[in-house]
Amino acid sequence: MILDYLENFLKKIDHYRDELLFLFIKPFWPKKITPNHLTWLRVLISIILCVLLFGFGIENKGLIIWLFIIGALTDLLDGSTARGLNMVTEFGAMLDATADRLLVLPIAIYSLYQSQKLLLILLLLAELANGLTSLFYKSKEIYLESNIFGKTKMVILCVVLAVILIVWPKPPALFFIDVLWASLIFSFLSIFSRVLELKSKGHITSKIMNKELNKL
Repeated sequence: MILDYLENFLKKIDHYRDELLFLFIKPFWPKKITPNHLTWLRVLISIILCVLLFGFGIENKGLIIWLFIIGALTDLLDGSTARGLNMVTEFGAMLDATADRLLVLPIAIYSLYQSQKLLLILLLLAELANGLTSLFYKSKEIYLESNIFGKTKMVILCVVLAVILIVWPKPPALFFIDVLWASLIFSFLSIFSRVLELKSKGHITSKIMNKELNKL
């Protein structure tokens, strides 16, 4: 199945990323700094960005870009740190997903509202749908592991939104807008993979939905 092949391919890339970071994390990482510390830092940065952009209307491009890049780096490191130091927890996984959304949403609103309203609305709806799916997933007492499609989507959003911030207030090249549209595919795949897992565990009982899923 194409979806399985894509998922395995992305997981291999993620595994190689982990192995590369482990070379630094395992021997040198300060033990007092936990993965959740990094994730909470991303939450704090997200709040600061919201306050600066929408509370005070501060548009210091250098400050906004650096805050966003630091937040994105915490996302790069927190999961790998948790796996490298054997500190993976369900709370950490849930906090990580929430922090991801908090980081990208204010930047997406700030940079896309004027010129790409439809794209912005769809990105917001996709994040809302992903969040609701994760809550339902958790309500079934299933351990909320990281979703490789969600990870890929987050990487795409961080890279493209950083580029858009750099060229702001000039409009970004059409290529980057197209990439943001493509990120919606990974949002859908993230939701779809969770639905398939719920079905496999017997948590979806609708005959109609099961019939449609079996066709895929």
